[in-house]
Amino acid sequence: MRTIDWVDGAIEIIDQTALPAEERVLRLTTVPELITAIQTLAVRGAPALGVAGALGVALAARLHAEDPEELALCVRAIESARPTAVNLARGARRTAQRLPEGPGAALAEALRVRDEEIAASEAMATRGADLITELCGRAPRMLTHCNTGGLCAVVGGTALGVVLELHRRGTLRDVLASETRPLLQGARLTAWELTRAGVDFRVAVDGAGPFLMARGEVDAVVVGADRICANGDTINKIGTYAHALGARRAGLPFVVVAPESTIDPDTPDGGAVEIEDRAAAEVTAGFPAANPAFDVTPYDLITAIVTDRRVIRPASGERPDA
Repeated sequence: MRTIDWVDGAIEIIDQTALPAEERVLRLTTVPELITAIQTLAVRGAPALGVAGALGVALAARLHAEDPEELALCVRAIESARPTAVNLARGARRTAQRLPEGPGAALAEALRVRDEEIAASEAMATRGADLITELCGRAPRMLTHCNTGGLCAVVGGTALGVVLELHRRGTLRDVLASETRPLLQGARLTAWELTRAGVDFRVAVDGAGPFLMARGEVDAVVVGADRICANGDTINKIGTYAHALGARRAGLPFVVVAPESTIDPDTPDGGAVEIEDRAAAEVTAGFPAANPAFDVTPYDLITAIVTDRRVIRPASGERPDA
């Protein structure tokens, strides 16, 4: 199943808000529909958002080719639909560069973005599984956070793609899926993907992760990223930083898996990133709440960043922008 694709002149996505209860496909025929899907997390995950940005501009070009002003407004609205994940704006801007050549050229570029993300998932799975095997030296027990499988990409995924590759090789012992409060991307989406793949796993509440590491129930932590800064600081779903601290204390590898398209060399460090704050209603029933969607894991807590092209070791002084 493809999380997001172009089908007969429109964008089709798996509605991630309906999972695991229902496998529902949404057909998006307007830019406002796409923006709503992005903001409500019906489509989410850095690689998938990059494809959403690209296909969104192609859709806008199809609808507004004769109205340059409206087309420009649509492109800006898509770019800014969610501020933290760099892939969304990058996919939109890349496709927008082809707009002077017409809607056909824009769609061709958007489909290239899609296909590149599919290829990147395959490369990350292989490289990441090789690295985890090297670091652990045995069939590992993995802890992962949020959802980083095919649902966050087009197919395959990032961190969960590595886990699934280890499973295919017969070298995975089991998985702890951190539930990922408050929207439960781990408990709903990762659990759904692992069940479909036949992988042994347990869901753990977010706060249990560091203690389970300390108790010896984890061999390595593998997570995705919504943005990787020039110095290696990594922005990912809220709760990631705590897992990185737990891994450091327990002496475990902490590995980030993300495509090269998630690296943002124009952002020097995590302090320069706008962190999306989401509505209090996601957390409480009518009370004030602090609800940041993401946190920043400092580069010196990261054992390795695995991309579709290379392995970077930030804690050893390597920089993603090198």
